[in-house]
Amino acid sequence: MPERILIVEDEVNIATPVRTYLERAGFEAEHVTHGEEALRRMEEAPPNLVVLDLNLPDIDGLEVCRRIRAVSQVPIIMVTARDDDVDKIVGLEVGADDYLTKPFNVRELVARVKAILRRAPAQPEPVGGVLTHGRVTIDRGRHEVTLGDAPVQLAPKEFDLLWALLEERGHVLTRDQLLERVWGYTFAGDTRTVDVHVRQLRRKLGDDCPIVTVWGVGYKVGDDAGAA
Repeated sequence: MPERILIVEDEVNIATPVRTYLERAGFEAEHVTHGEEALRRMEEAPPNLVVLDLNLPDIDGLEVCRRIRAVSQVPIIMVTARDDDVDKIVGLEVGADDYLTKPFNVRELVARVKAILRRAPAQPEPVGGVLTHGRVTIDRGRHEVTLGDAPVQLAPKEFDLLWALLEERGHVLTRDQLLERVWGYTFAGDTRTVDVHVRQLRRKLGDDCPIVTVWGVGYKVGDDAGAA
């Protein structure tokens, strides 16, 4: 049975080619134009992935994303109308897995859909393990992060990114390597996705964030938990 993609987009001139290319790639694609309709379809026929526009006629895409995340971990690719980091950061904060900025190449969207879905079934229940760095502790089995004794709420990809960097402590990982490892992309994706997630981790973990920028290369976890 083909995997189902729900396209939530009020602009038909965008949704039509997206649906066509997804179907050519072997997916079953459904298109809706309103947020409430998308939420209803999520209950009636849960998809394997959602392509979600930020600007919708009724409730906006951020609210749709929040409501989906309250009940489901289905992968979500958010589509934004502006090349604005604020939109991207907020979208990722409420649980989107990735984003694309309009206008976008439909082939790239299909490639991202394939990559995310290849990776999603491979980790239904993460293998257990606990990593610590200074006051930061990440428990993969429980999918929990704590700062001292206080829990820290991370979006799914923020969690995976932090784990990947801590697991390779002391080694520099390029943005492309992180895209492949965390998002499953085996092609040259938009490396700003990584930068936005790192920025979020630094905001949430503050001075205890262990991620160090290696300029011109990528990121690593340094020796000092206070490094940033």
